[in-house]
Amino acid sequence: MKIQETIIPGVLLIEPAVFHDERGYFWETYQAHRYTEAGVELPFVQDNHSRSMRDVLRGLHYQREQPQGKLVSVIRGEIFDVAVDLRRSSRSFGQWFGVTLSAENHRQLYIPPHLAHGFCVLSDLADVVYKCTDLYDPRYERTIRWDDPNLAIDWPLNKPILSGKDAGGDLFSDAEYFS
Repeated sequence: MKIQETIIPGVLLIEPAVFHDERGYFWETYQAHRYTEAGVELPFVQDNHSRSMRDVLRGLHYQREQPQGKLVSVIRGEIFDVAVDLRRSSRSFGQWFGVTLSAENHRQLYIPPHLAHGFCVLSDLADVVYKCTDLYDPRYERTIRWDDPNLAIDWPLNKPILSGKDAGGDLFSDAEYFS
């Protein structure tokens, strides 16, 4: 497994070992001991699976209480995955990191708690699976606008398909930050 630190402390780009042969491939998507050694130390308590079509953009989401760390993988298609640092004490507060994850490259992105997360779909269809370090609770969910001018995220699409909640997200300047 290859681990790459990113510009945001705690956000890790993970390239797991994938074993190919004439039958296909084998990929160990998670093994607690190896991930703990890599710096992913929180236990996972919830798994999610999202299916979306091309140009769907989900996010930027976070929970004010019960903040969730996420280990994101793509098992079909391709996405552009984004993390935004909401920790005031971080040297990267207000910065974003984005990377392409796909079923072909098998990359994973670990996003620690206290960050916002979003992704857009680059393929006709994408299945995204992610492990979470805390339970989802709609009372605490918050959304930051995907097109916030202060964040200036370089999304690789022009006209995203959004939910009403995502279209009506808050500006970054109005977000509820963490210490």
